[in-house]
Amino acid sequence: MAKIRAGNSNIRNPILASYVAKGLLPYRGLGSGIKRALEDWPEIDFADDRDGCLFTVTVHRKEEKSSEKSSEKSSEKILALLKAEPRLAAREVAERLEITQRAVEKQIAKLREDGRLRRIGPARGGHWEVLE
Repeated sequence: MAKIRAGNSNIRNPILASYVAKGLLPYRGLGSGIKRALEDWPEIDFADDRDGCLFTVTVHRKEEKSSEKSSEKSSEKILALLKAEPRLAAREVAERLEITQRAVEKQIAKLREDGRLRRIGPARGGHWEVLE
């Protein structure tokens, strides 16, 4: 495995590599895939079983944050902001919270559906009412 990580591995399929080299397939450097993968994602394990003719790559994913918890936090921030400044547009809320306008619009729709937020008046010239 040290050879693979060092970039000293052999071309596995020379026939396929020759077609790639002739321009039949798009590529970013012949034989550089493993090296590029390691640069972008160092948490990769390699298993090279030559007897079984197997080459296995395991990519370990990073633990992701729960989007449910973050959306709850976002919705509370949106409510607090609209309570303080009820005439803000979704675009302005998104800018202040540093999230996308689409994320704000989705949260506002959910808050309205849950009965926590109501629009008073038209889209232009109206304002938000936060319901407790």
